[in-house]
Amino acid sequence: MDTPLIEFREVSKIYHMGDSVVIAANKISMSIYQGEFVAIVGQSGSGKSTCMNIIGCLDVPSEGQYLLDGHDVGKMNKNQLAEIRNKKLGFIFQQYNLLPKLTLLENVMVPLMYAGVPLRERRQRAMDALESVGLKDKYKHRPNQLSGGQQQRVSIARALVGMPSVILADEPTGALDSKTGREVLNILQGLNNQGNTVVLITHDNSIAATAKRIIRLEDGCVVYDGPASDPRAFVRGGMAAGETGGAVQ
Repeated sequence: MDTPLIEFREVSKIYHMGDSVVIAANKISMSIYQGEFVAIVGQSGSGKSTCMNIIGCLDVPSEGQYLLDGHDVGKMNKNQLAEIRNKKLGFIFQQYNLLPKLTLLENVMVPLMYAGVPLRERRQRAMDALESVGLKDKYKHRPNQLSGGQQQRVSIARALVGMPSVILADEPTGALDSKTGREVLNILQGLNNQGNTVVLITHDNSIAATAKRIIRLEDGCVVYDGPASDPRAFVRGGMAAGETGGAVQ
């Protein structure tokens, strides 16, 4: 069997707050393979944000191992973690995180600048990424000249430009209306159909239903890991797949 692209081996994340101990992730084991589209779902406090931070090399486990493409992330120093984030991970956030004084082209070029890619290649790759999300003609615009959906498409282009191993999307439709949210999810599905690995973090069942596989968390533990078609995949008390809500209709 192929080596997992993302592998948690009994990963725990423990925070000490004064005399209190908070277990945000409790011996989580999971494997995600190249080319999958997986949603990690759960209510607030379930541990999904902790998993996102560990997958994104923004944090490291307190116990257990996180292997990214076979490499033990927990043994890396800050510089190595930064390099992994830049070369292997593409981030899409709810609030876009675009730099307002830069053009769209310059925003998309930023990760390549940190990676030391030559200017001519940076420009070409950024233009190609903008074209892939339908915004090549607006490359000279600044973020405040765009709609929310267009800004999120720019952030997707920025995530793609480094040709990452994993596209990590954290509530990517949270700030969008239903129609625009659906357009963004369609882009993510299209990227997955092209062979990209997509990991989607959400609390919304209707958004999670766009993935092919769902990992559901409760109280820092995995309580379901399987096809998105199974009713057990969805957050209890949340909207069922297909119901109107969040960013999806």
